[in-house]
Amino acid sequence: MTNRSSDLMAKAIEKRSPRWYGIPLRVVAVTFIGTLMTFAVSLLLAIIGTVIASAIRGTHPDMRIAYRLIALQMALVAGAIIFVLSVAIEIRHYRQMKTLSAIERVS
Repeated sequence: MTNRSSDLMAKAIEKRSPRWYGIPLRVVAVTFIGTLMTFAVSLLLAIIGTVIASAIRGTHPDMRIAYRLIALQMALVAGAIIFVLSVAIEIRHYRQMKTLSAIERVS
């Protein structure tokens, strides 16, 4: 009985070689989530800033400024940065895993 369970554990622990097609999926997911979070936070701060500025001036707040001029542009810039960084990190991770997989096969 213990031999069978140890065989199952060995198969579960056994690693397969890394696949290249996982890289674009992770890059797109990380970029989308990071851009969405950046848009949400920058929109919140832009709305707060717009409301404070309009209260100081004594006018009605124009929320188009918060959406168009602040939050959207910040999200686009952050999305581009997140995309480039996640591509670099995923390629580095893929190459490391490929090398480690080759080392494990040799030993």
